[in-house]
Amino acid sequence: MATFRLHSGPVPLHHQVYVDLRSALDAGDWRPGDRLPPERELASRYGVSVITIRHALGNLTRERRLERSRGRGTFVTRPPVDLDLEGSASFTEELRRRGHEAETRLVAARTQPAKANVAVALAITVGGSTHRLERLRLVDGEPLLLEQVHLAADRFPGLLEYDFERGSLYEVLSTRYGTRVIRAREAIEPVMLRAREARLLAQDPGRPALLVEGTAFDEDGIVVEFGRTFVRGDRTRYYVDRAVRRPVQGQDSALTAPLDRANRRPAADALHGMLVSSPRR
Repeated sequence: MATFRLHSGPVPLHHQVYVDLRSALDAGDWRPGDRLPPERELASRYGVSVITIRHALGNLTRERRLERSRGRGTFVTRPPVDLDLEGSASFTEELRRRGHEAETRLVAARTQPAKANVAVALAITVGGSTHRLERLRLVDGEPLLLEQVHLAADRFPGLLEYDFERGSLYEVLSTRYGTRVIRAREAIEPVMLRAREARLLAQDPGRPALLVEGTAFDEDGIVVEFGRTFVRGDRTRYYVDRAVRRPVQGQDSALTAPLDRANRRPAADALHGMLVSSPRR
């Protein structure tokens, strides 16, 4: 890292240090996994206090450029993988378009009785036969998402005979069963990974993750699948584009509020934490 001369003036010293460290990270002076020099060494290089260095490192940690561990030091992290919440492209298509290598590994594929939550979601009887498909999604060789999908076995006989490591589930449903998935309603919430999910995602149990849970529907509004996806919180960042509208003075705000695309009603009336998205399996 080149020596950087700090300047007195309106720009705080911690921000100047932050900018220089961020530039060094962008230039590749430190690679993912590298440990930065100790705080006192950085303070000596910049000619500032340790408190100033900690402030700068804290900003980079909040941006997920660094990870700080008590007793071990400060390490460079890999940039998070950005995923579009409302994207219509498949997981593989979206990641490859962003310059990543995407891979799918089949964890489990079996037919089993539906538990209560699955039966309710699929509108079938408890104990009814379902196909359970579990797949691990990898980006650049690293596990990122764990998908667990349930479908009614009576509706899709022979489904598990297909190769879902290389093929798209929704493409098989469309071409082989005449069922086209057109929308999904999903809830997103933070969770702590249990031992099994953590192991598959190469994480320690108890690490934070996102759980995306919901149902997908066909053109007639009939439920096709119920799915749960565990998403690594340390490597993934979701984003969403939304229209921001404000009521015109004198108009009823309900008339100008954004509409829920599925039910054509004001989005403020939608369930908290729910979103309607384009299917993408």
